Amino acid sequence: MSRRSHFPDDAAPSDDLSDDGYGRPSKSQRKRDMHALQEIGDAIAALPKDALKRVPMPEALYDAIREARRITDHEGRRRQMQYVGRVMRTLEQQEVAALQAALAAIRGDSRAETAKLHAVERWRERLLADDAAMTEFLAAHPQADSQQGRTLVRNARREAAAGKPPRYFREIFQWVKAAIDAGNAGATADDGADAFDDDDDDNGAAWTGGRAPTGAARAADATDEVDEADEDDARDAAARLRALRGQ
Repeated sequence: MSRRSHFPDDAAPSDDLSDDGYGRPSKSQRKRDMHALQEIGDAIAALPKDALKRVPMPEALYDAIREARRITDHEGRRRQMQYVGRVMRTLEQQEVAALQAALAAIRGDSRAETAKLHAVERWRERLLADDAAMTEFLAAHPQADSQQGRTLVRNARREAAAGKPPRYFREIFQWVKAAIDAGNAGATADDGADAFDDDDDDNGAAWTGGRAPTGAARAADATDEVDEADEDDARDAAARLRALRGQ
């Protein structure tokens, strides 16, 4: 005689539930959670020093990670990283979420920086291979020093032909990178100025329904207000005079 399952057809036991069926995480789920937290701790410990400063973490976790980064012995570091994992498991859910968000932001910055360096490298290759590339680059980055760039390219070609160390080859990379960085900084500043101008225009439009008031317009408005006040005073005086005559 076959045994019937205690679970309905649509409620089969899950690996994520404990064996007693009360909805508590199973051992396998707890193990996955532990591994995930350990991986977060490992990723934080592997960050460069400047990036590590951008990660919000409790003092206990910071101390554990700092100690792990200090240890050079392989086995000692492994044990310390296990301790980092234990500290990670004491964190609240919102603290873990903050760590994950910080890591995601740092990784995004790193990918963007890597892409930029690849772009710089491609420009250097084009500049050395084709004179027309310099014209194209200067058109895209007019703030770049054209004379310096042409001199660097010319000297890099000469040193390559002579088999000399790649001094100018490296300097071209820095020249291209500086020009691209300057262009990005200028674009950011222009965006900020445009936003300020738009706000200023909106404030002016609120005064006159589309055009900021000039000095003459403001003076005319003030004069009209004075004239209206004088007319009101005159009407009040006439009313009082009529009242006196009627007495």
